[in-house]
Formats: sequence, structure tokens, C-alpha cells
Amino acid sequence: MHDAADGNAEPEIPKEALAEYFGASYPTIAQFADRLREEGELRGLIGPREVPRIWDRHILNSAAVVPFLPERGLIADIGSGAGLPGVVVAAMRPDATVYLVEPMERRCAWLAEIASDLALSNIEIKRGRAEEYHGAFECDAVTSRAVAALDKLVRLSLPLVRPGGEMIVLKGRNVAREIEPARKALRRLRGAEPEIVDAATIPGVETTTVVRIVRQTGSR
Repeated sequence: MHDAADGNAEPEIPKEALAEYFGASYPTIAQFADRLREEGELRGLIGPREVPRIWDRHILNSAAVVPFLPERGLIADIGSGAGLPGVVVAAMRPDATVYLVEPMERRCAWLAEIASDLALSNIEIKRGRAEEYHGAFECDAVTSRAVAALDKLVRLSLPLVRPGGEMIVLKGRNVAREIEPARKALRRLRGAEPEIVDAATIPGVETTTVVRIVRQTGSR
């Protein structure tokens, strides 16, 4: 997860700023934020210290990946958990199909409720681990948040990416040190050199580290 500022109080983010940033998707995302605040701790989706920081630590952190994702096509969020970033992605990319890949039944139940209650018809829930779907489908982009070190994440994600597509993931500030241990998997799975991007959302909210890896076409 990203390195958020210390403290439990949620920074004051004006609703006007949120509405401007999220545009047409704001009402849906605001409902999702409310549901996470009301039910997230009770259902074991987020910790008690996270509840006051829903917008900056979770919603905006997840939204930072969206500008790097295609507007159409197939996107998968592996280890979707509470729906971060997958539900946010689905709301902000309504013309894309978004697979939420999650092995835990109770989390899949939550994701199904959210998809139904928020009328996110572009969501499909895939119960299972990412590696169980290797060979089952290929995506234009695969994303994830706080799932694993880059070496493991490459092995989980790149087989789900079509040649020419991208693995676009949210990582911590120190992700550069994870690149060297991942090089063997990158070579084997035709991953290009990782690009580390400092992604901003709303002024005054901490930026998010995004890693982009293209799955190259042809043989290496």
C-alpha cells in the first residue's frame, strides 16, 4: 500500500473538488466510499485505523491508477478484496469490462453486493486466485493494489495480459528496489522495463506510485 501520512483524521477534501475530479462517476464512488465507511471494518475489509481515511488513503489512492488504464476493453483487478481499485476503476471506466479476481468467498459476496447496489453492470466477479485464470483469458490491462512484491506480482499478472497490453499496479514508494529481483520473471514473461510513475489526483492529497509494465509481443 502507499505510504500515507501519519494520523487517523481524514484530511479535509472539499466535496466540490471530489466532484470535479471524478466527474460523472462521483455519485457512484461517493456511495462506495459511504459503504466502505459504514461496513468495511465490520466485514473485515479494512482496519479500524483506515475508516477515517477512506477518501485519501483508499478511494483517491485507487483512482490514481485509472488515467493509465484503457477506456475500453478488458481490465482485471487481481486480489480485489474490498474492491480497491477494481470498483473505482469500474465506476470511472464505464465502457470497459472489469474483472474482479478474488479468492475469498466473503469478499466476493461483498463485491457482488456492491456491483449490484451501485448498478455497475460492467463488473464481473471471478472467484479464485489469479494463477487459476492463467490461460482462461487475456486482458488489455491488469491492475492490483497491495497484493505482493513485484517479483510475485509479475508472475501472477503478466500471464493475464495480452501481448501489447500492460500490467499497471499501485505500489509503495520503495518499489524501485523490487525491480532487480523481478527481472528473471520479467524476461520469462516478456515484460518490458518497468516504468515508475508518481501519479497525482487532487492537489493537497499525497501522490501514488504506479508501476507500468508492457507485455511485449513476439519472443525475446
